[in-house]
Amino acid sequence: MGSIILGTGSCLPEREMSNHDLEKLVDTSDEWIVSRTGIETRRISGKGEETYILAATAAGNALEMAQLTADDIDLIIVASMSAHMIMPSCACFVQKELGAKKAFAYDINAACSGFLFALDNGDKYLRVEQNKKILVIGAETLSSRTNWQDRNTCILFGDGAGAVVLEYQEDTRGVVASELFSDGSLWNLLYMHNAPSYNPELEQPDYPGAHIMMEGREVFKYAVKAMEGAIRALLVRENIGIDSIDLMIPHQANIRILKKLVSRLGIDQEKVFINVQKYGNTSAASIPIALDEANREGKLTRGDLLLVCSFGGGFTWGASLLRW
Repeated sequence: MGSIILGTGSCLPEREMSNHDLEKLVDTSDEWIVSRTGIETRRISGKGEETYILAATAAGNALEMAQLTADDIDLIIVASMSAHMIMPSCACFVQKELGAKKAFAYDINAACSGFLFALDNGDKYLRVEQNKKILVIGAETLSSRTNWQDRNTCILFGDGAGAVVLEYQEDTRGVVASELFSDGSLWNLLYMHNAPSYNPELEQPDYPGAHIMMEGREVFKYAVKAMEGAIRALLVRENIGIDSIDLMIPHQANIRILKKLVSRLGIDQEKVFINVQKYGNTSAASIPIALDEANREGKLTRGDLLLVCSFGGGFTWGASLLRW
């Protein structure tokens, strides 16, 4: 018994930026980027492709698959760290775009782990209010939060959105369990400042700008260990072996992180869905975009056991099991 995914959807900006395009902006090369990240292209938003527009389009596609309308939705949760405004929330703009008049809406910011946190939030809500239908969305326009002169970060990120529709059903399918974690003491390894303060007493010293800052090597080290630990803890708790997993969809951050994680877990590479080469790191949108892609490509069958995991700034990380 749990929260069933009735439909999935995604939306990618029209513009595709290749590694060769990046060669014109910073001192880098296609070979260097591919060898270290696995990323070949990423999508970059243009006019009319704000975070909430991508989110609403992805949500609309998920609703269409679920054969529902916006009027059926009671709650909208958007995971994002790159909404076009701080207030109102991205979720409120999505509600407006969809015309989901009876839904209440709010955002969650857990960086790249945002979708997992939002999915767990939605699942917990449905276990109390079992007659509701919920949209859970991960959406980012990281191009607006990237320093395009920093070759260590600008090569990594892309824009996009993914969404799922949740409904509670008396079924053996649905969200099985989650293990979620945070460690704020490591914030300075991956962070992003807000806009400059108008209160001089609260100004940040040496303010670098409102863009992503990252210590790549340290993040790599923590990411692999943290995700492995969360996955193993979840599997032990649920008494499930890694061989029982039908498909694993990890956060699409970096191919080297993914390969290291897969190796340490001992899971069959054929069971791991990877699309980082096409879209780069889309933060909270990464997992729902991949989930929708896997679903529409027919890689998911009713009853499959799905493992999703992520790691992001905060630090935040975790893993979830879903019975499709």
